[in-house]
Amino acid sequence: MSLVVVSEYLQDQFLDRLRSHFDVLYDPDMFADRPRLLDEVGQARAIVVRNRTRIDEELLGRAAFLEVVGRLGVGLDNIDMEAAAAAGVTVYPAYGANAVSVAEYVMGAMLFLRRGVFTMTASMTEGLWPRQGHAFGRELDGETLGLIGFGSIAREVVRRASSFGMSATAHDPYVPADDPTWGAGVVKAGLEEVLAGSDVVSVHVPLMESTRHLIDEAAISLMREDSILINTSRGGVVDEDALAEALREGRIGGAALDVFESEPLGEDAASRFRGLDNVLLTPHIAGNTIESVDRVASITVDSVLGALAET
Repeated sequence: MSLVVVSEYLQDQFLDRLRSHFDVLYDPDMFADRPRLLDEVGQARAIVVRNRTRIDEELLGRAAFLEVVGRLGVGLDNIDMEAAAAAGVTVYPAYGANAVSVAEYVMGAMLFLRRGVFTMTASMTEGLWPRQGHAFGRELDGETLGLIGFGSIAREVVRRASSFGMSATAHDPYVPADDPTWGAGVVKAGLEEVLAGSDVVSVHVPLMESTRHLIDEAAISLMREDSILINTSRGGVVDEDALAEALREGRIGGAALDVFESEPLGEDAASRFRGLDNVLLTPHIAGNTIESVDRVASITVDSVLGALAET
């Protein structure tokens, strides 16, 4: 039987689906043992990865029989797409599988940061009554959501935000002006217009040379003092030093980051956000719900099985 290598975690039920058709070499930690990985792919027709296995020229050069890469997720930072195409290897990401999960995370981050009351439990359990003042946070109703990137996840965010009474603008040079999705209550706008005119800015772009540090000090300076920034796309899109400084100086209202330029974040990189009460940090899990993790695996395994069945 043909060999499928799975170098990162995959649930048992989806491994069993692969095993019913192919020999499967499964080691969820193989991504960390590069020499072994390079040896094992030598006879493989397919490899299934998450985001920690590097699919590059070196690996492709060792994988003489490789036809398929199944990506358990949507990001392609760890896959050299040009090298894969040159080697005749097709990459199958699980597009759309985690769109709902990420969109719900974005809505939760909006509510958390705009309302600002969801950290009071510790004070309450100590017997305090932190009700000083007359107003606590802001509503989303009537606010403007700005989207940088207008793909499937951003569109799911718009669907949910509209039910909160929010309007939306979006910047995406890759979505044509005559695309019918612009007619769904979303105004097409330039990047500067989105940054300057939005109460919430949510980032949904891949990491490329053109998007690296797209949200830098100059971009952040365009945002309103009470606006918030949410990044669930890729960490390198946001200049984290510039963002931390803006948060500390009160030049924007808050930020939620699920992705970072260096992952895991590490103590030194995390220290720039230490002491800030207007930031929400999570470890690249916005798209990881029970439902989405199963959808990602199902789509990926189906893609691998279908592709190999055709050859």
